[in-house]
Formats: sequence, C-alpha cells, structure tokens
Amino acid sequence: MMRIALRMAARGLGNTAPNPSVGAVIADETTGEIIARGWTQPGGRPHAETEAIRRAGDRARGRTLYVTLEPCAHFGKTPPCADAIIAAGLRRVVVGVADPDPRTAGQGIARLKAAGIVVTGHVCEDEARWMTLGHILRVTARRPFVTLKLATDAQGQIAPGDGTAPCWVTGPQARAAGHKLRAESDAILIGAGTLRADDPELTCRLPGLAARSPIRVVLAGRQPLDPKAKLLAGAATIPVLVIRSGAALVQDHDLASAGAEVIECPGHGLEPALERLAARGITRLLVEGGPSVWKSFAAAGAVDEVALFMAGSPGEIAAAEALRRHVGAVTLQPADRRPAGSDTMWLLRPVATSAT
Repeated sequence: MMRIALRMAARGLGNTAPNPSVGAVIADETTGEIIARGWTQPGGRPHAETEAIRRAGDRARGRTLYVTLEPCAHFGKTPPCADAIIAAGLRRVVVGVADPDPRTAGQGIARLKAAGIVVTGHVCEDEARWMTLGHILRVTARRPFVTLKLATDAQGQIAPGDGTAPCWVTGPQARAAGHKLRAESDAILIGAGTLRADDPELTCRLPGLAARSPIRVVLAGRQPLDPKAKLLAGAATIPVLVIRSGAALVQDHDLASAGAEVIECPGHGLEPALERLAARGITRLLVEGGPSVWKSFAAAGAVDEVALFMAGSPGEIAAAEALRRHVGAVTLQPADRRPAGSDTMWLLRPVATSAT
C-alpha cells in the first residue's frame, strides 16, 4: 500500500512547489480493498491526505491511511492534515518518513496518537525519503534537491553547440526521457556558456506536459547575456531567473525589460544562489550544463543525483569515465540503468542517500 502511495507522490513531482509532493492511500485492511488514492495537487494544495479523504467520503471512517510524509500539524493556507484525518474517523495511519519542517516535526504524529489513532512509522522509509528529499533539503540545508543531467556520445564526449541550437548525441527516446526530468523539476539551470553555445528554450515539449515546463535559471557570473536568447522570448509565460555572482556585478537592464528577473548574489560559490532558489520555494533543481557548472556543483557537494544519457549501450566503466571527465570526483553508484530507445540512461546517486 505504501508503494502505491509512493507512485501517487511521483505524479506531483515538479508540480507542487513550494510544498512536497506526497502520496496517500486509504484502504480497508481486512479486505485489502483500496478505497481512495490522493496526491498533492498542482500548486501544492489540496494536500494528499485531504484529497484522499475527499475521494473516500464516509468510507474513510474506520479505515487505514498510508501516507508518504508525516501529516502536517500547522495552519497554512489550509488547516492541518492531522486534524482532517482525525475528523474523518480514520483508525490507523501508516507513515513513510517524518517531516523535518519545524512547524510539524513530530507534532503531526503526536496529534494523531493523542486522538487515539494507531500510528505506524518508517514504512518504506528510504523510498519515501528519496521521494521527499527536495522538501527535506530545502528545510534542513536551505537548498533544493539537485539532479545533474548529462548527454554524451558512446565515447563519453559532449557535442558542442553552434550558437543556434543544441547538437544531439542521443536519439528521440532519450531526449523524451530528458524532457520528463524537466517536467518533474521545479527549475532547470544552465550556465552562461550553455546559453551562448546552444541558445536553448529549456521547456518541456512532451505532448500534454507543456504546462509542466520548469522555471528557467541561468547562472551567469559576470558576463553579459544576449537579451534576444530564445528562452527570454517566453519569459512572460515561463519565468526566467538570471543569477549574477562575483565581485563585479553586471546590471542587465535589457534582460529585465525582456521579462527576466535578475538576482544578484555577491561573492563566490553556489551556496548563496541555491539559498535564493530554495527561498523562492524551489525544491527540485535540474542542472543541464555544461561541464564547468556540473563540476562547480560537485565541488560544492550539491549533487544528489546524476541522470547520464549515453549513446548506444555502454557499460558501467564507460559511464564512470564519462562522469569523472565531466563532473569530477564524486562518489556515486548506479541506482538504475534502463534503455532509452537505442541509447542508455544511467541514474547515479550518492551511496549514503540511495533508495533501496
């Protein structure tokens, strides 16, 4: 039942910021019947628990709720989910992972127990934590969950852009998988070099998912940017953030007039920029490049996952070499390997936080 709840949570990834994407299932334990399912709705509310309760109606009474994250205990734009669970008459609640948000942090579970509800915790905890890691890191480390996305040819080389469009090294299925990663992210980040080399749009172009295009972020340093870049053409619809860092900041009035928001982060290093993104409610950040940006994230210890697309069917040694060449010395292990048409997609994660 918790694994079904985790699948429900996956539906909302990239679509619920600043709230976490949570999944919930209401079931009859005596028969195994699933009565209702819920997941965090677009924009972050209704929350998964209240959505499942709404769908179950009176049939929720006396049943069991499986939820991937501890129910909230604070009043925000909606009342606490813990109170909704109590009011619905649920008999038992099974929780995947505790919520470190200080507004809840154990209080949701305590409130349920005080109302006589049986609570079981730590069920599929590794998977639930991984699903919710963007929220957890935003609360505890003041940064988003970071996925680096790389695409290389079979020899692990990246094709340079010609200044007008990206040069593809993988096929359409691999590119579609990359667009799915965009849809599951709150924001997508590139460096100024990638903007100049590829002039990308950075939108999600999968059928039916155009509305899931993430916020576009350019890590610009001190160099001027072209206000006629493609991604700025749609800035009124899909926001563009330009992060300026370094001692001598450049004022980009043309970029602002083109619809981008210019954020100044004096000093060096990624930490101030990541803090600013987290403060805006961004929980999941997809970093698409290029190599200097990937290496800067690795050097800052801000890599939670790498999605490596390689042409053909290279083995683990080739994937490790491509990772070393373009990202640097990071301690990651393969968490998944799957075909993407005629190409291969590797998911690599730190040993300490790999889901089981």
